[in-house]
Amino acid sequence: MDTENLKIQIKTFFGLEEVLAEEIKKLGGRKVEVKNRAVNCEGDLGFLYKINYSARTAVKILVPIATFKAWNENKFYDKVFDFPWETVMSVDQSFAIDSTVYSETFTHSQFVALKMKDAICDYFVMKERRRPDVDPKNPDIKFHLHIDRELVTISLDSSGDPLFKRGYRKEQGEAPINEVLASGMLQLAGWDGKGNFLDPMCGSGTLLIEAAMLAMDLPAQIFRKKFAFQNWKNYDAELFAKIKEFRINRIKEFTGKIVGYDIDARMLNAARINIEAAEMEDIIEVKKQNFFESEKDMFPLLMVFNPPYDERIAINQPDFYKKIGDTFKQKYPNTLAWMISSDLEGVKNVGLRPSRKIKLFNGKLECRFLQYEMYEGTKKIHKLEK
Repeated sequence: MDTENLKIQIKTFFGLEEVLAEEIKKLGGRKVEVKNRAVNCEGDLGFLYKINYSARTAVKILVPIATFKAWNENKFYDKVFDFPWETVMSVDQSFAIDSTVYSETFTHSQFVALKMKDAICDYFVMKERRRPDVDPKNPDIKFHLHIDRELVTISLDSSGDPLFKRGYRKEQGEAPINEVLASGMLQLAGWDGKGNFLDPMCGSGTLLIEAAMLAMDLPAQIFRKKFAFQNWKNYDAELFAKIKEFRINRIKEFTGKIVGYDIDARMLNAARINIEAAEMEDIIEVKKQNFFESEKDMFPLLMVFNPPYDERIAINQPDFYKKIGDTFKQKYPNTLAWMISSDLEGVKNVGLRPSRKIKLFNGKLECRFLQYEMYEGTKKIHKLEK
């Protein structure tokens, strides 16, 4: 493996590709290309460690090691068997295979993954007269198999567990938002840690914690114990330690406020447990407060939230969204607010025209991330004042 010019594929969620590309450029990626739910780039081994540790909108970071065409199962098996597997793992290491297949020839992804497993095991039997173990739950080495029609790409998964598993979420509510999606939303909303932040329906606190991490420039994986690349044959522990130290030295002090409201005491308790796990008790404040009875008390203010939607939590939709709009208009002048919702009909009851709409997915739910700008008076007056 050429560790100076690694070709790297970074997986993300739909709608966050440009945010991720920007992150990768800032971290020093070369030849950055935006793909569907992914960003491709090049970098050295140190860069691979750095993006695993720091990139907020990355879900999984892959390094392709073999690309070939296969027209049938036998051809596929032969090509996999021909690869020098001892260059990327030893017979004493366990492995697992994730597979994604878009092909009329290979219609069953689990079957193809099984074929690949057989070829790897048979290779080691031929070379060492022993088989490596397959461990789907906690493997030493994780491979990713991608088949697009006849084109097969086998990659090493450098991350292991998906990178949205930050390590601070101990409790979650009925409608939790994924950590990568939360960070992507905050970056789309322009949150840079300047000013104050409010999540008026904070649930178990994910948006609050990600907002604090962004504000302080904390590495996304500061709480993570293990990455898959630490089991690779070419792992450089000293280099990774240096990268972590350099990154931690860049942490900033945050002087604004990050506040979360919720009306559910159980949710607030979950949020406090997660905030404590993230060591953010001094930075984030959560309180029992009905957003519809609140008013703006922080200046300047950015608001980002994930209100409950019908699919997950039963609420009276038209009335609920109307109340959100009324609260925006009456209690939160000169505020930029962003809200994600899968209830594309319900949000029409907000009664304000969103100035931006971005299509995102929260799990399998298609959503819109909506920006509302509240001015005192009208936009016309606001522009005259500028």
